[in-house]
Amino acid sequence: MTDLAKRYGDSIFDLAAEEHLEERLLNELDCAVRCIFAEPEYLKLLCTPSVPKKERTALLDEAFGGQMHPYTVNFLKILCEQNAIRELSACAREYRTRYNQAFGILEVCAVAAVPLREESRQKLIARLAEKTGKKIDLTVRVDPGVLGGIRLDLAGTRLDGTVSHRLEELRAEISEVVL
Repeated sequence: MTDLAKRYGDSIFDLAAEEHLEERLLNELDCAVRCIFAEPEYLKLLCTPSVPKKERTALLDEAFGGQMHPYTVNFLKILCEQNAIRELSACAREYRTRYNQAFGILEVCAVAAVPLREESRQKLIARLAEKTGKKIDLTVRVDPGVLGGIRLDLAGTRLDGTVSHRLEELRAEISEVVL
């Protein structure tokens, strides 16, 4: 993450927190990221220095004004004016990090060979919440390459209980054996 993204993400979060708008701005920033980066030509236009800043910011007003809180729209316009709109994703990520810290949320990504049943998903969330004391925001990805079991990525830690990981460990152990 760049210093700019950290500084801007922190600033918009601080503003949102003062006004008790944390969740609303979180959702709006996520929406802005999806919308702007889904249209490469729109992003390119917002980043084109030959287009006057006033015209580029007017495009943001046209696209998001009236639909999003003025703080969000003004934030997008500031990024655009500073030729930093490409940093929006990183700013939104920093905002989410601050949001999660403020509200005791832990993002967890679970990778399994098959989709988790809802019952298993809820049990996993409950167990992780019990162990960490935090609210769990669980994302589940399916990767048939793990063969079985589950891998959890949380707070910079990987807990790997997959069959493929165990097979890798066995291969390493066997390769170390000298006959």
